[in-house]
Amino acid sequence: MRRVVAGVDSSTQSCKVELRSVPGFELVASGSAPHPQVSPPSSEQDPEAWWQAFLSAFRHALAAAGDVEVAAISIAGQCHGLVALDADGHVIRPAKLWNDTTSDVELRTLIDVIGQAEFIDRTGSLPTAAFTIGKVAWLVGNEPQNAARLAMMLLPHDYLNFRLTGEFVTDRSEASGTGYFDPDANEYVFEFLHRVDPALGWESMVPRVAGPDEVVGQVLDGPAADLGIHPGVRVGAGAGDQHAAAVGLGLGPGDLCVSLGTSGVAFTPSSDPVRDPSGLINGVAGMPGGFLPLACTLNSTRVTDTFARLLGVSHLELAELALAAGQEGPVLAAFLDGERTPNRPGASGLLAGITAETTREQLARAAFEGVVFGLFNCVRLLEDAGVPTTGAVLAVGGGSRSPAYLQLLADALGRRVDVADAEQAVARGAALQALALAEGRPLVDVMVAHKPARREVAAPRQRSEQRWDRYRQVAAVTELDAQ
Repeated sequence: MRRVVAGVDSSTQSCKVELRSVPGFELVASGSAPHPQVSPPSSEQDPEAWWQAFLSAFRHALAAAGDVEVAAISIAGQCHGLVALDADGHVIRPAKLWNDTTSDVELRTLIDVIGQAEFIDRTGSLPTAAFTIGKVAWLVGNEPQNAARLAMMLLPHDYLNFRLTGEFVTDRSEASGTGYFDPDANEYVFEFLHRVDPALGWESMVPRVAGPDEVVGQVLDGPAADLGIHPGVRVGAGAGDQHAAAVGLGLGPGDLCVSLGTSGVAFTPSSDPVRDPSGLINGVAGMPGGFLPLACTLNSTRVTDTFARLLGVSHLELAELALAAGQEGPVLAAFLDGERTPNRPGASGLLAGITAETTREQLARAAFEGVVFGLFNCVRLLEDAGVPTTGAVLAVGGGSRSPAYLQLLADALGRRVDVADAEQAVARGAALQALALAEGRPLVDVMVAHKPARREVAAPRQRSEQRWDRYRQVAAVTELDAQ
């Protein structure tokens, strides 16, 4: 019987499972299952849907793998979302996700009370509406009857671990995205939660923060039967999705990763904590240790999904149209669902410079470029904060399969863009943690030993400074709908 480990990516859109061999780490089988579709500003999912998708994806992978024994499991997932549980461990209400922006008013009030500088100094980040603390404030202010039942607060991937093991635990990477955890001191900032509601016992509501090499629990009998595995399988702490992707890609200091998924993210590992006074960089923790400073946009591949629908073309046809366009034509401030960087949760998109001569090719380019320029801005912010990004540039996520995204990213950065032999980087990173547990080795050592191969996919053509300047002008005048 072949031994395998399982790496799981429970994202906004779906659950993906990879089974990889022990000790060789070859991909043996994979499975996936969808999550319910969501659309900001009110973006919620029932955590039970995540569990059912996880069971379905896992069983599919297991059936495809044949005669195998699962040695360890690690789960990575979408960050920030709030899973509110009562004293019996039951879900109180649907989970508000990272791209739910309805807590903006509560969060702004909280920042006014605590102070922007204090938030950045204590947690490394200035929270946006994506962060968990804003959703906690929303729950207290809008659903007091549910807040009164609140006994435990988990992140999405923590909830799956809770269902697997019964353990109330998180990891440092996920805790650092809540807005009430200091990743440098590795401790919760309870006074921030007491500013939300001084009467609630927050100290008992937050999960224990486990290390990357720790077995946080074992699969219980019931979940084991549901999955089709033996009980007692070791389970790792897991991580946030981008944090696990950094491990799956084998990123080193200075390597820049640009993630093109439901959201867009630019990030790079750092051994030192980052405190950006502007609040635009999130100084969050890394999965294996250290830090993973990042900047995130709310709008990524959903933008090109929208323009493909409007133009009545496939994604490949949209990419071909975009690559056929020249330097002329409109530019798009792609804030279709609001925005996180810059922090404009009530904003909408703005297409500027359209004329009677505008072509389909130009519209397609504007769509891709609006996403790319938002991420290019994130890279510039990282550099402005003193974070080195001079290593390799790697593109990941669903958008990395599009030649238009890759080429326009290379053009914007003026640098070659690579992809790694890690199509599912998040699940792969989680599987590396599971392998480390199975072999009893530190995650950092296993990560280095199984660093995936990389290949160039795009080289810069003509730099697009003029279009970038036009984009910045358009983005600057886009106003909040609520103001």
